[in-house]
Amino acid sequence: MRIFKCLKLAFNILKHSKLRSWLSIIGIVIGVASVISIMALGAGMEQELETRLGSLGADMITISAGASRAGGAQAEFRRPEGMGGGGSGSSEAKNLTNKEVQALKLVPNVMYIQGVVSGRGEIGYLDETVSATIKGVDTKVWKEIEDTDLKSGRYLTQGDKNVVVIGNRIAEDNFKQEIQLNKQITIEDKPFRVVGILEESSSIGIGGSADSTIYMPIDAAREVLEDVGDKEFNSIEIKVIDVDLIDDTIDQIESRLMLVRAVTERTKDFTVNSVKAFQETMSETISTMSLFLSAIAAISLLVGAVGIANTMFTTILERTKDIGIMKSIGAKDRDIMIIFLSNSGMIGLAGGTIGGILGIIGSGMLSSALNTGLSMGRMFGSSLVTHQLVLSILGLSVAIGILAGIIPAHRASKMNPVDALRYE
Repeated sequence: MRIFKCLKLAFNILKHSKLRSWLSIIGIVIGVASVISIMALGAGMEQELETRLGSLGADMITISAGASRAGGAQAEFRRPEGMGGGGSGSSEAKNLTNKEVQALKLVPNVMYIQGVVSGRGEIGYLDETVSATIKGVDTKVWKEIEDTDLKSGRYLTQGDKNVVVIGNRIAEDNFKQEIQLNKQITIEDKPFRVVGILEESSSIGIGGSADSTIYMPIDAAREVLEDVGDKEFNSIEIKVIDVDLIDDTIDQIESRLMLVRAVTERTKDFTVNSVKAFQETMSETISTMSLFLSAIAAISLLVGAVGIANTMFTTILERTKDIGIMKSIGAKDRDIMIIFLSNSGMIGLAGGTIGGILGIIGSGMLSSALNTGLSMGRMFGSSLVTHQLVLSILGLSVAIGILAGIIPAHRASKMNPVDALRYE
């Protein structure tokens, strides 16, 4: 019997068992739609994370005072002291000093380095006051380290006093009236002139987004922020030459700082963070979570497979006489196997196709709903549905259908034609 004729007979069986077949198809639809929605949403989250951290710069390393006892240096990605970070597992430690900055300048692969003073302060504009993040930077190298472009004005330069560059959100959203270039604001009751406004940035980074930060010369920051000594820094920022060598550079930084600060691995009082390490950790976490949730959703595929097997057994019972007739006119065991395996594979294909379409639509709707419901902005990105994902899930659906039909099809192929013709 030709393959085409076998497929035609399989399709006729499917067409004339509409209700039973559709009940089996629904089980596959639910499983496929769930798996695609979860995996597409996870891929979208990974892409959004890479975009946000990529705009911050994978070539950045930050050293913060205080060390976590819960994990290694690269496992920790916490905000510098004075910026609302500092998890419960961090230890009290003295701030960083210029001695550490000078020592780290000698580390190979370091392109730029600056000490940073940071904290929160009261910002006044016209008759309004808000609290915002303040960051004191080294004006000699800050514009080389800062990755966010300017919307208007200029970066801080050497010799600047009582001037600031502000993030986009500070300028446009924090006050009723938008802050314009060259306008005066007060920081802890001290007047400062706005000489630059940064472009809107979606990046997330150490200490928060550049959109919500006010940058000023480091000496001015020491005057407006409390608990920061004249020669101290909350953190040190480093831009490396070669990103591929960043892990080796971190090891050298840790070794040199332990020597300069006279601490051991057990008493270490600083944390070295890299955006690259954080990105890799977060991507692995999201992938693991997506796979775990997909595995749970895939249980419905197993339920669908049981439903297909049940449908096939029932179909074979109903078609016993037909099987006897086909065998009596020359159909071989292989032909019967092909007919019923094709029938079960078609059920899997139909369920996979409909489930794939619903999964693509559902992942988009779920992503939109999650992003709309978050006050902190777009965090989940858009769902990312790839051809590889769809084809893989579709192939899995067909495979499940065929596997579920193997035992019923084998039993049908081994029927004795005489017994099959006598079946009532």
